[in-house]
Amino acid sequence: MNMHKTQEQFGFPVGYLNFHKEQIFNFQLNRWYSLGYARYEDFTDVATRIQDFDDWKAELIKLAQRAEQENRLLNAAYYYRAAEFYISPDNPDKIKTYEKFKSLIHPLLADDGIEILNAPYESGYLPCLKMNAVRNARKGTIVIHGGFDSFKEEFYSIMKYFSGSGYDVIIFEGPGQGDARKTYNLVLDYKWEKPVSAVLDHFGLKDVTLLGISLGGYLCFRAAAFEPRIKKVIASSVAYDYTDFPPKLLQPIIRLFYNRLTNYTNNATLRAMKKGGLKSWYFSNLIYMTGSERPIDAIRYLTRMTAEALHCDRITQDVLILTGRDDHLIPLKMHKKQVGALVNAKSVTERVFCKDSHASNHCQIGNMPLNLQAMTEWIDKIDEVE
Repeated sequence: MNMHKTQEQFGFPVGYLNFHKEQIFNFQLNRWYSLGYARYEDFTDVATRIQDFDDWKAELIKLAQRAEQENRLLNAAYYYRAAEFYISPDNPDKIKTYEKFKSLIHPLLADDGIEILNAPYESGYLPCLKMNAVRNARKGTIVIHGGFDSFKEEFYSIMKYFSGSGYDVIIFEGPGQGDARKTYNLVLDYKWEKPVSAVLDHFGLKDVTLLGISLGGYLCFRAAAFEPRIKKVIASSVAYDYTDFPPKLLQPIIRLFYNRLTNYTNNATLRAMKKGGLKSWYFSNLIYMTGSERPIDAIRYLTRMTAEALHCDRITQDVLILTGRDDHLIPLKMHKKQVGALVNAKSVTERVFCKDSHASNHCQIGNMPLNLQAMTEWIDKIDEVE
């Protein structure tokens, strides 16, 4: 039986739904539902039994197992991925759940004509997915990467959309992400032009559109500043400067804690992590991604990701920035500052989605059709001018 989904079957349901009263759970449920990987009735049912991260893991794994038994393999794969998301990196169940996810999704990808490849990079490889345009009139190549917590496979439905719209598509995992970290031990490097250049070299590409999603909305600008083979840049959610999130009045105090009161800050973070919950998850993942030994080292690395590190004055490409007004992770001021910093860009197009569009959340989760349509229409418009 052919188990893969066609372009039309993904559907991309519209609407940011109230699956769960807690945003940390509700957003993740909406994430997988909005991307076309989950059944509405599955998530409305499971959400009633989730109170904490332990419940999340147990209930999503049971949901995945049930979907697998019913031969709903696409659902099962992403339910395992959803379960894996909130498992701590030091828990052996995390890698087991990740491998289960890959064992289910990779045959579906291959059956759908998607190549699973590796691009050489430093001491290891950058895992990639490649899908050719399904139309005869090929429009160009879109290279996609995610951010803090993403795997290449979770952009499957987005890849299908772009392929169906006439584009060759390559998705890659960079240092700190997915198998680049888990298998090849490549830790996060904000100098994102290095992995992008390696991917372009490997596939022999000279003229691409680069799409960065979530934290990738920061990294794609860094890459564009130093890689001239990137001709168009799309950022879905932007961070601009990771040292600028706290209010300005608190920033000197925070710098004092990070730079002078090192042991105190490190120990305070460790104590917070022992309590579990969102802080524990965030810092555990940050430590893992950056290959740090202590929380303070991971925090210091993140604070190197400044506006100055982006070198926005070097960006001369056409740029599209997509932002949700109600993004619970990235404040709207980052959008405004990023737009203002692109002083030498060939063109800058910005869109801020409001609640009535159902695209006002992080990465426009809630309305992927509107999000993807905005991207393809913009690319077509830029290409017509050129």
